[in-house]
Amino acid sequence: MGLDIFTLVHILISLSGLLSGLVVVGGWIAGRHYPKLTAFFLVMTAATSITGYFFPFQGFTPAFAVGAISLVLLAVAAYAYYGAKRAGGWNKVYLFTALTALYLNFFVLVAQLFQKTPALKALAPNQTEPPFGIAQTLVLALFVALGVAAFRGLRTAR
Repeated sequence: MGLDIFTLVHILISLSGLLSGLVVVGGWIAGRHYPKLTAFFLVMTAATSITGYFFPFQGFTPAFAVGAISLVLLAVAAYAYYGAKRAGGWNKVYLFTALTALYLNFFVLVAQLFQKTPALKALAPNQTEPPFGIAQTLVLALFVALGVAAFRGLRTAR
């Protein structure tokens, strides 16, 4: 498989994880639970991190660290969901770890958009400029707000 096709597959997997994750979080907020979509979200989000390791990079990159953290979070989320069946405090562990993994994928999405989109790259060519920091801060604030709402709604979702 050529790099262009592999990149496209990686992007499709990533977008599948991101979109399904947002629907799952919406369910948490509404006090609903979607078991099949949750499984799809966890698998696609893990696949995003795993496929990221197959790109031809030299040395250790920040993306590798984010991928590793995400995979650990997803392993804990999967245990909390399937092993502990979200009993007791595992419900909150599941929400926190799954939501944090989803946030990390959005963090990477924003970084990739600033890296690959000419207009955004012009605003923050090194990703150390204020527009990049503002965008990432807004994403973090959005996920904190989603997390607060989800923790309230998840109490009723079983």
